[in-house]
Amino acid sequence: MYDYLIVGSGLYGAVFAHQANEVGKKVLVIDKRPNIAGNVYTENEEGIHVHRYGAHIFHTNNKKVWDYVNRFAVFNRFTNSPVANYKGELYSLQFNMYTFNKMWGVVTPQEAAAKIEEQKKDYIAKKLQERGLPADAPFEPQNLEEQAISLIGTDIYEKLIKGYTEKQWERPCSELPSFIIKRLPVRLTFDNNYFNAMYQGIPVGGYMCFVKLEWSIGTAVGILDRIHPMLPGPNPCDTAWCSCNPGRSLS
Repeated sequence: MYDYLIVGSGLYGAVFAHQANEVGKKVLVIDKRPNIAGNVYTENEEGIHVHRYGAHIFHTNNKKVWDYVNRFAVFNRFTNSPVANYKGELYSLQFNMYTFNKMWGVVTPQEAAAKIEEQKKDYIAKKLQERGLPADAPFEPQNLEEQAISLIGTDIYEKLIKGYTEKQWERPCSELPSFIIKRLPVRLTFDNNYFNAMYQGIPVGGYMCFVKLEWSIGTAVGILDRIHPMLPGPNPCDTAWCSCNPGRSLS
């Protein structure tokens, strides 16, 4: 008999199961996928830890959280500093002064801000005119294209956002919702660190080692009605349950 049923075997489920076991509770974790660890699931291929659901870099400003995860794994010193290749031109991502210097030759934050503002102002004025609104009306981006240009200007949008985004989503940026681009950091500093977090890294040995260490005796992991062979089971749970992803269906 189990005290808790957890739907979803990712980091949330692993942490909940571990914390519950530390206070003497038995937990059953189930997941629709044929593997544990959720979106941070990794596989070892010829010594390389492949992130099957996209690269995941753990990052936080909370020392308590960082100390907690380091109980289960050693994290490497990884800084996410992507570089975009546009027709042989290399640009720093996320967008920062290195990007703006390469794009326009500007060397100060003031110059970069003025260039961005100039392009934003011209674009917004054009869109307001198209909508039949006065020039001083507030501009509300209606899609990703409008949101991106209102944040960073036309040059960077055309070179570094539009093509990649449309390839990724397989549809025009003008048909994508505006909120997608709000997660993109923009900094007027010479800092090419994508995350503005004090602590960041990837577990040495991959996330599978990290997640497995969080499961403790008294936890069973099930893939729907099949209990994962790495841990004991099956047994029903009739006391409490927790969904790690309310939008996920197990059918």
